Amino acid sequence: MAEPTHKKRIWGWMMYDWATQPYHTLIITFIFGPFFAEQVIATLTAGGMDSEMAKAEAQSIWGYGLSIAGLTIALLAPVLGAVADSTGRRMPWIRTFSLIYVIGAFGLWLATPTDFPTVLILVLFGLGMIGLEFTTIFTNAMLPDLGTREEIGKISGNGWAWGYVGGLIALVVMLLCFAENASGVTLIGISPLFGFDAAAREGTRFVGPFVALWFIVSMIPFFLWVREPKSGAGGHGGGFSKGLRDLGVTLKSLPARKSLFAYLGSSMFYRDALNGVYTFGGIYALGALGWSVVDVGVFGILGLLTGTLFAYLGGAADTRFGPKTVIVVCIMVLMAVCASILTITRDGVFFIPVAADSALPDIAFYVCGGVIGACGGAIQSASRTMMVRQADPERMTEAFGLYALSGKATSFLAPALIAVVSDVTNSQRLGITPLIGLFLIGLILLAWVNPEGAEVE
Repeated sequence: MAEPTHKKRIWGWMMYDWATQPYHTLIITFIFGPFFAEQVIATLTAGGMDSEMAKAEAQSIWGYGLSIAGLTIALLAPVLGAVADSTGRRMPWIRTFSLIYVIGAFGLWLATPTDFPTVLILVLFGLGMIGLEFTTIFTNAMLPDLGTREEIGKISGNGWAWGYVGGLIALVVMLLCFAENASGVTLIGISPLFGFDAAAREGTRFVGPFVALWFIVSMIPFFLWVREPKSGAGGHGGGFSKGLRDLGVTLKSLPARKSLFAYLGSSMFYRDALNGVYTFGGIYALGALGWSVVDVGVFGILGLLTGTLFAYLGGAADTRFGPKTVIVVCIMVLMAVCASILTITRDGVFFIPVAADSALPDIAFYVCGGVIGACGGAIQSASRTMMVRQADPERMTEAFGLYALSGKATSFLAPALIAVVSDVTNSQRLGITPLIGLFLIGLILLAWVNPEGAEVE
């Protein structure tokens, strides 16, 4: 087989973002997350629980499920990255965790409204999330091989933008053709395709198999065109033990590598907060504003449109101003948006009362969603290129394992804080407040990050 051209290798790599974005968009945020909350609320209220308490409890259960999956990822990610660097192999890991991703996503079809299997669905969701996060470690580590230091910011931004396009198309297809509202029809007023039973919510439950099939088809260019660089370490025995030893050395050296250490700490908090915004935004709208799953999906389309545009523009800003500037600006805007969301209820906006039938709360929440999407696209692209600048080129997969650790070591924190505050206050609105504090900690730690990645060895 002919060696793929450089352009094909870049496109193949970007297809990974295209392949996996629907899991973030459809399952974690806009379709399945709100559907899960809806079913848990229905189960709890049927058991006699107060409606408001049931909404807070549903948000809490989803949060605990995310926390467990995140903790698993945090513990294993650095080890797998170190082992991959020591053996010189990434593709076998990508194939293995791709299979786990597909199994977890397909399994969400089992989320039947009758006797809703809460624990089983959380386990399957966790499997899909673990497969997603672990494949991301190895594909992100390939970014430096695709271009020069000056080029990778643009490549990363284009990849995120392309991923958002994929997520947008997948979301539109689900809303138009499958996800049913309370009336049993999709956004365009038709019954779910393929004869799916709206009463059994088969159209919405199809989101799991749909995401899995999307991934399988979309990853074909990746496996055809992406090649991992030749490495002398590959194929030698003792790769696992050597990887663990190397990881130990790296962890001990972190306090002396002040810029890298500070960046890992900063990203640990601000990415956790961003994931919290994505994960609980739809659930919050469903409970606080009474939105349907379809309404949340439209909210998602707006966020993806702005995310696509600003991921691309963020890549250009990254090239011109550097990734640190992009990250700082995005964090400040996201803090302001979170504070604004706390004032949006069915009864008022920015503490100004509105009529019960007013559309102003919905419009305000849509605007916030657009801004979140814009900042999310730019900050995630810039974060990936900042990690490349901070990392040892010879230990890139290990570095992205640590990056995954920094993203997941406290990934239980935002969901857990939201879960606990929601439980204690019995309020969805107050349950969101911890996100502002997490963004602030991330912003403060960036003060010690050298944007060029210079370190004390």
